[in-house]
Amino acid sequence: MSVCLSIYLSAYLSIYLCLSIYLSIYLSVCISIYLSVYLSVCLSVCISIYLSIYLSVYLSVCLSIRLSIYLSTCLSTYLSLCLSIYLSVYLSIYVSIYLSVCLSIRISICLFICLSIYLSVYLSVCLYIYLSIYLSVYLCIYLSLYLSTYLCVCVCVCVCV
Repeated sequence: MSVCLSIYLSAYLSIYLCLSIYLSIYLSVCISIYLSVYLSVCLSVCISIYLSIYLSVYLSVCLSIRLSIYLSTCLSTYLSLCLSIYLSVYLSIYVSIYLSVCLSIRISICLFICLSIYLSVYLSVCLYIYLSIYLSVYLCIYLSLYLSTYLCVCVCVCVCV
């Protein structure tokens, strides 16, 4: 009976380990790819829209008001129009392109690498610890119950005889 149990447990453990390794690799790759694509697209779109609107409104309104108050009328009109248009267009285009391209590439690469390493290490270590604790507790309880029952039966048989 113990041979059958050990064969059953080893088969069960090998299937469980193979499945856990497959799931950890599959989940780490899928999650990292999904997060890198999702974050790169969302961040680039949201940041470029937000910055283009914010910079154009801020530069056109705030700079024109401040310059018109502090400078003379000719200089304030000239500087407010030129600087606000130039800076709003230049900065919104530059920042949106820079953030959408550079940051999305950096974030996606970092996320992919970090998540794949973290998930593979974390899942393999956690599964190893979980399986070792589970098997040791399970075998300890099972063997103690089996041996105590066996000894009880042996004592009862010896006492009865």
